[in-house]
Parts: sequence; C-alpha cells; structure tokens
Amino acid sequence: MTVRRLLALPLLGALLTGCGIRATEVPTDFGAAPSRVPCSLAGPDVSAQSSRGVPVQVFLLCGASLVAVDRAVRVPEGTPDAKRRVIVAQGLLDQLAASPSSAERSAGYTTYVPGGLGVSGPAPKDPEDTLRLSTPPSRLTSYALAQLVCTLSDSAATEDDGSVILGGPRPGPLRRYECTDDVRDHPGTTQPPSGRVTGA
Repeated sequence: MTVRRLLALPLLGALLTGCGIRATEVPTDFGAAPSRVPCSLAGPDVSAQSSRGVPVQVFLLCGASLVAVDRAVRVPEGTPDAKRRVIVAQGLLDQLAASPSSAERSAGYTTYVPGGLGVSGPAPKDPEDTLRLSTPPSRLTSYALAQLVCTLSDSAATEDDGSVILGGPRPGPLRRYECTDDVRDHPGTTQPPSGRVTGA
C-alpha cells in the first residue's frame, strides 16, 4: 500500500501542474493609449454665452491643427453695420490674443496671436469689407495668420464667403485671404491662399 501511494504522488503532481494557467507570448491589443491631448471640451452653456454678448467662434491651435472654440463679443445695441463689423473684428482679435482658459490649456489649446493687435475699417478707396490691422499680416507668424484668417473669414466681420480682405496700416497693400481645410489642418506649414486686391 505504501509503495502504491509513493508511485501515485508524481502522477498526481503532474496532473495538478497541468491545470494551471500558463503564460502566453501571444501579443494582445487593447487599442491605442488614451490621448494626452484630447482637444475636446465640455459643451458650452449657450445661455451663458448669450448673456455675455454675441456668440462667436475663434480658432485656437490644438495639437497641430486649428480647432473652433466658442466665445462671445459685446456689441452695443443699435450699432451701425459698418461699425458693428469693426467691433466684432476687434472682439475676435482680443479673444484670440487672450490666454486660453485653464480647461482649454488642460485640453492642449494654445494661441499664437499677439496681444495689442488692433483693427480698423476700410480706408478711402478700400473695398467696404476691408479690415486693416495695426501690424501688416506679413509680419505675423504662420500660426497667427492662419488663426486670424480662419476666425475672421467665418464671422460677422466679413461678407460670409469664406474669405477676408486684410491689410496693414494705410497705405499698405491689401490681400484677400481664404481659410481652407489644408490651412486648418496644417497652419504651421500652409499659408492661407491669398490674392492682391487692386483699386485700394
């Protein structure tokens, strides 16, 4: 009896070992790691936006692309259209130059538009939808120019045709700039398409 028990022990050990879970070398894929720069924000409170002024959108840089963010610009009631365009444009420039909120910074948003940038309406002989900046557009960085063009061309400050006429202080030349998908996707390497505006 003792001999049979001794012979059975190795067999029992082998069986118990075989029931264990063995390590595998087969790779497993659980998807990509969560992004550290999600570029997504909680939906804005529309009523709160309206109480602060006219709802607008500005383009900030997140990752390597431009992303629209909701803002608000104050416009006094009864303002004539010509002045309204300039007020909206100046408000957009101020919003672009302001530091992103803490939530936006945490999500990876930033801006390259310099502070103190001013804007005025058309000078004599300029097209009526002209916006003249206090700094010539050619002196802005590629990122800042892309932010300005994409923000202004899609706002109440322009003719709503996807373009904007910009110039520096008079008598600097004017150019009509467009915001394209390539500009939004690659603002650091793609200049906004533009053409010289004659007759200014």
